[in-house]
Amino acid sequence: MSTVSTLDRNDVREYALASFGRPRTRRSRTLFKGVEMRNFINFFHSFRMSVLLMAMMAFAVPCQAATMVDIYGPGQNQINLAMAAPLTAPNQRATVLGAELNDAINTDLNFLPFMKLTSPAAVLGGTVLAAWQGDQVDFRRFQIAGADLLVTAHWPSGDRENSTVELRVFETYSGKFVFGNAYSGVTHAEVPNVADRFCDDLMEALTGARGFFSSSLAFVKGDGRKRDVWVVRATGRDLRQVTNIPGSAMSPSWSPDGRYVVFSHLDDSTHALGIWDRLNNTVKRVRFPGNTVIGPCFLPDNRVAVSLSTGHYPDIFLLNRQFQRERPLEQSAAINVSPSFDSTGTKMAFTSSRLGSPQVFLKDFTTGTVTRVSMDGSYNSEPCISPDGTLIAYTKATPSGFRIFVHDMVTGYEQQISFGPGRDEQPAFAPDSYFVAFTSTRSGTSQIYLTTRHGGEAKHVPTGPGNASFPSWGK
Repeated sequence: MSTVSTLDRNDVREYALASFGRPRTRRSRTLFKGVEMRNFINFFHSFRMSVLLMAMMAFAVPCQAATMVDIYGPGQNQINLAMAAPLTAPNQRATVLGAELNDAINTDLNFLPFMKLTSPAAVLGGTVLAAWQGDQVDFRRFQIAGADLLVTAHWPSGDRENSTVELRVFETYSGKFVFGNAYSGVTHAEVPNVADRFCDDLMEALTGARGFFSSSLAFVKGDGRKRDVWVVRATGRDLRQVTNIPGSAMSPSWSPDGRYVVFSHLDDSTHALGIWDRLNNTVKRVRFPGNTVIGPCFLPDNRVAVSLSTGHYPDIFLLNRQFQRERPLEQSAAINVSPSFDSTGTKMAFTSSRLGSPQVFLKDFTTGTVTRVSMDGSYNSEPCISPDGTLIAYTKATPSGFRIFVHDMVTGYEQQISFGPGRDEQPAFAPDSYFVAFTSTRSGTSQIYLTTRHGGEAKHVPTGPGNASFPSWGK
């Protein structure tokens, strides 16, 4: 494992690895005894039907003089970034691990919608420099190419196995140092992890937030009656299957400590709460009276909320840490499903039929008040509240099909952030409250895509062959 240190211009200071962002997001999806969510609308026109099952290394040290990118404001700024050729010495390109790392960083940065990478072909004079820091860096050639930031890479002892790389970021127009990190013990196997850590540090230096490149997605993969839980890095790396049991999994949710993934599970005759324990790599099912388990979701304190049927329709209950029913969180004479919590656990978004059609509501546990969130349309469901508690993403039925919308809890403004084609469903906020994962059929099959709280071009998350759905963020 490589170690990381901060570079402050010419000196190198070691610093400790910081903890990664904790997952706090959820959304849900429903089935009616095996009928998928798209039939949800029909259910609400006939309440005599059975219950639907609703299915959701270190800190970079930013320089005070660095350009900050506002990705949380009214719009989404764009910044142009260029990468100088990695060097082992002045004018000597690093062609082994250096080239691999540059490629890995480029791949990662393509997932940032506010980042535009400058083509090396656009840099007059080329990207091989006589220096990697200081006055000898030729910033002008990158200015002419339109780059705002420049990344330099220096391998002091060569780019062989178990070597060290120094990565620095500068403003091209002022030459000001933004931040730098040194990674030691870099191997071929460690290159993708070094790229992830550098890009997380870059994200934090530019925006004040980190966590995307160190996060993972739990999701459901499969077809028909056989669907299992899988996990993958947000950039598509480290794909693996974590459950393999008969039946259909839905609505996975990561625990804040990263140990568990809970999910709804249907076999031929029963509904249950599925639990994957990462430490022991075990899977178990927990049954509840009423045979209805809908859209489980972890709270920040590692307890689970889930919709269970104790009467005619399901209500939202809190489970203890042994996954036993503790107390109701929301009950009414209507359907209450799809809980999602902010990072404080004091706000819960959920879907309810109390007005006759599925709509999104917010419950404030400090006051006990319930407020309607979705004000337009006859079908709004699958809410996911952002960890910072300011936004709620949800699925809305529009004339062009299911689309993802975001409601701003501060301004009350609603914004569409996905535009198809196909169906766009099951939004899930990332730990940074900026990225949003969702399921879409735009490619012909169900796949997972990434966008942001502002919308923009959706990025596909590689998950291998087969349908993929129900994304949920975690460590």
